[in-house]
Amino acid sequence: MLITRASEYAILSLIVLSKASAPMDSETLSRELSIPKSFLAKILQALAKKEILKSFKGVHGGFSLALLPKDISMLEVMSAVEGKAPAVFECAPSREDCPSNRANICSIWPFLNKLQGKIDLFLAELTLADILE
Repeated sequence: MLITRASEYAILSLIVLSKASAPMDSETLSRELSIPKSFLAKILQALAKKEILKSFKGVHGGFSLALLPKDISMLEVMSAVEGKAPAVFECAPSREDCPSNRANICSIWPFLNKLQGKIDLFLAELTLADILE
């Protein structure tokens, strides 16, 4: 599940918005990126709700970055649009949260948990500025 279509579209939108000289509306972004407008609008609203984007109303309204690219982590972006932290596997983050109550006997859980921790750290440190380079 790590990078869903929503996460991909969010990152692509942020790249375009980082290069824009003025706020862009969802219709313009939708056309430029060939993304369905209704789906993109939900993504942009989620990013604005988490204060990654600023939303402007009116004739010249639209969206712009609320933060500098160096201050926008990919973990924040993906969590904002997914509604939860991105996960590589549908495995519980702790043994106590395991839906099957079998984490104590699961031989692969420690590996998956360690891998998820490394991915979380990587995404927390990876910023929009890094992607723009």
